[in-house]
Amino acid sequence: MVIKSAEFIKSSARADQCPPPDFPEYAFIGRSNVGKSTLINMLAGTKKLAKTSSTPGKTRLINHFLINGRWYLVDLPGYGYARAPRDLRRGMSKLISKYIENRTNLVCLFLLIDSRHSPLPADLSFIQSLGENRVPFVLVFTKCDKLSAGQLDSNLNTYFRHLERNWETLPRYFCTSALQKRGKDEILEFISNTNNAMI
Repeated sequence: MVIKSAEFIKSSARADQCPPPDFPEYAFIGRSNVGKSTLINMLAGTKKLAKTSSTPGKTRLINHFLINGRWYLVDLPGYGYARAPRDLRRGMSKLISKYIENRTNLVCLFLLIDSRHSPLPADLSFIQSLGENRVPFVLVFTKCDKLSAGQLDSNLNTYFRHLERNWETLPRYFCTSALQKRGKDEILEFISNTNNAMI
């Protein structure tokens, strides 16, 4: 699939303010500073779709973009930014939960994980909650260009060993690098195939 058009629709401060659920929806989420906005811009082929920042926690709203007039790409706020005020963290957590629990047209959640780090409790807990609530999701390991092939394999294997403690079947995953454009075609093909399967 080639993204020919990416139209900003709206930003929502609450889940019930999101656009009508009239298109399939693919949402992107991850810990603050995981490279979410950079990945979204890579997929869209532009540097202007999602706002990037060196300051973690920049995204605080639910941002909807209509792609090719057929499906929504959703940029969700990051989680786990410890330096944010407690009330703000609670508000973001509630916003994310309400969206995930109630968005009827959410087809898949792309959970972004920094490939350079060992499994973090916040990520593992989030993955577990998605499974318990039967939310369809895939894992997206970001910044894979920062590691050698051996280091990347080692980190992924460590992650999968943690997941195997609670999962009979491991989630699907993608390895990405915005710098190398790695993972772009695979993710867009996955979305295209999923959309076509629903027709």
